[in-house]
Amino acid sequence: MLAGEHLRKAFRRKVAVRDVSLCVNPGEVVGLLGPNGAGKTTTFEMLVGFLRPDAGAILLDGREITGLPVWQRARFGVSYLPQEISLFQKLTVEENLLIILESKRLPRTRMKELCDAYLARMGLAGMARQVAGTLSGGEKRRLEVARSLINQPRFFLLDEPFSGIDPKTVSEIQEMVVALRRDGIGVLLTDHNVRDALRITDRAYLIADGEILVEGTPKEILQHPESRSVYFGEKFHL
Repeated sequence: MLAGEHLRKAFRRKVAVRDVSLCVNPGEVVGLLGPNGAGKTTTFEMLVGFLRPDAGAILLDGREITGLPVWQRARFGVSYLPQEISLFQKLTVEENLLIILESKRLPRTRMKELCDAYLARMGLAGMARQVAGTLSGGEKRRLEVARSLINQPRFFLLDEPFSGIDPKTVSEIQEMVVALRRDGIGVLLTDHNVRDALRITDRAYLIADGEILVEGTPKEILQHPESRSVYFGEKFHL
């Protein structure tokens, strides 16, 4: 389990997050939602490792990782995918994986086997020789995930995965997240495109004024009267 317990963060005299606790289980998709300025981004960045909480702790299977930077958390199985695509755009699809696999110091034949396996897992097997920069938005996301899978993550933290993309790519990313859940990987995502996020989440947390306002299934959150008044509005529906 990846968890944040009693997290607090202030910037100068302004408290952005106060006593926030949340968790993600393996094989579960969890949404982190909230209006602008509510503390959602601050909470997410503490879980990623960009910010250190003033109080509280980040735990991975009961082990405290609060002080670990992003790259060390990745070694323990917590993988972060930023909003912006972070591929080697001029390399081929398979070269993007092989450059990561080279750090494993494996025989060349084994590296090729693993590369082919990860590409097949993400539905990219037929694109191995294609230049990464020519892929569609959804294909690039799947390639990023394939690269991350090399380190055998147990949790993915996705920052605004549905931002600024077309409906077809949204659908591709949703399918990718569902596939990760099916493989037993826990996913925490934060996104302003609430409808797209809630359609694939098992649970969600709604943050308002630096605190958890409500937590539950998408249906439970939408039925909560305060969530309607603070965030969704009366006419919102999935």
